[in-house]
Amino acid sequence: MRVLLMDPERDFDPGAEPPAHSADLLQDLEVETLLAAMAAGDRFLWDVARAALVLSPENGTATVLHRQDVLKDGLANPAIVRELYGFATQTIERERRLSWAFNSRQASTVLYGAVETLQVLSQALRRLRGLAEQHGHAFSSRGFATLFQTLQRELDDPYVAELDAHLERLRFRSGVLVGAALGDGNQGTDYMLLRTTEAGPTWLQRLLGSAPRGLTFAISERDEAGARALSDLRDRGLNLVANAAAQSAEHLLGFFKLLRAELAFYVGCLNLHDALSRLGAPRSFPVPEPPESRTLKFAELYDVALALTTGRRPVGNTLEAAGANLAVITGANQGGKSTFLRSMGLAQLMMQAGMFVGAEAFGGALTTGLFTHYRREEDATMQQGKLDEELARMGAIAERIRPDAMILFSESFASTNDREGSEIARQVVTALLARRVRVFMVTHLFEFAQRLAARAGGETLFLRAERLADGTRTFRIVPGAPLETSYAEDVFREVFSGADGSPA
Repeated sequence: MRVLLMDPERDFDPGAEPPAHSADLLQDLEVETLLAAMAAGDRFLWDVARAALVLSPENGTATVLHRQDVLKDGLANPAIVRELYGFATQTIERERRLSWAFNSRQASTVLYGAVETLQVLSQALRRLRGLAEQHGHAFSSRGFATLFQTLQRELDDPYVAELDAHLERLRFRSGVLVGAALGDGNQGTDYMLLRTTEAGPTWLQRLLGSAPRGLTFAISERDEAGARALSDLRDRGLNLVANAAAQSAEHLLGFFKLLRAELAFYVGCLNLHDALSRLGAPRSFPVPEPPESRTLKFAELYDVALALTTGRRPVGNTLEAAGANLAVITGANQGGKSTFLRSMGLAQLMMQAGMFVGAEAFGGALTTGLFTHYRREEDATMQQGKLDEELARMGAIAERIRPDAMILFSESFASTNDREGSEIARQVVTALLARRVRVFMVTHLFEFAQRLAARAGGETLFLRAERLADGTRTFRIVPGAPLETSYAEDVFREVFSGADGSPA
């Protein structure tokens, strides 16, 4: 059986190799703050949410919309989704207590462990079918509807009865009948388990010693070697059956593990939704568009990580920038530029993962990859200078980035003088645009921004951190051409002046 809650065509693999740049992405966008809210102390939820987010640029429109529909079902029925996740987790934990048997070299021990595991899973399948019958009518998404219909169709009463009969037979309460051929030197070979239709002796016959007997032999209670030899013969006969039973147990267990992993993502989304709801922060399901559309429009978009860190709703931004391949964000220091860029990156990640985003409304083009290139602190080991380090990271990105990807720059190439940094930025951005990569760049490189403004066309968008006439920062980003000043003197006065504005 397949789960297909995360994708309409394939199973979700939380253990897939993450992209090489995912560590930078998680650090620069402060994704771990998001993950902590999604996990709510559950490490498994953390791992699944992390995998879903860093692998999200691989998702197409069909997958994104599929997950959105499943998540909407989850938001409408949170208690049921949590119950299903908890039940899958409990089933796996119960099986884990029997896993020792699968590491044994004795076929009889492996068979015992497999039968006990299948018994646990059989009971769990019954319970799962019951949940599907009880709650299936409350779900309308393709993902949940398909899962519940599959459980009810494939786990019907005849199937469960047949499974129980097989498990009872595999306990071999009446012993085993093993066949073998004689090989070289009359050594036994080709051992196999034979099926017998004869019922074993009743408990009364065994008690009275009147059980029917054929050609038999008995092992002395003190004959340890004989007992080991007989046990070895039994294991040879049971070997194929034990392996088949163990594989069946692994197959059913794999279903529960997959169910747990796919439900974990949605439980994480429910946790995040609850956390943002408590802050009064808006959430909305974005409208994904094809990568080539270059769509970008949103209302009251805010930084989800900042909201979770401060415990309050941050200032939001509203923008419509259809067709823009390059956005250059300049303006006042401490005016909200980096926060705005992070809100963009988080919204893109969350949209591609099939989640809601932190905004009243959001629509955007999907990407083939999301990359970040943020300013780093000085290398404490002095292995390389800051500019060398920035160029090395940019080189690694250039080797992996593809057309229709998105990259976010935050004060990149500012570790040298304005003229040299502007030239490096110009060449890098020009090359990326030629590869149809969408670029969003927060920069203080005035020469770079000024050159772009002089040649700007419809594909370039200039944004600026808003500053009122009295120096107040609104922390909103508005359309505006780059200015030669970042108003650093405002920050200086705030830090080094007294309350009355006089020198401290």
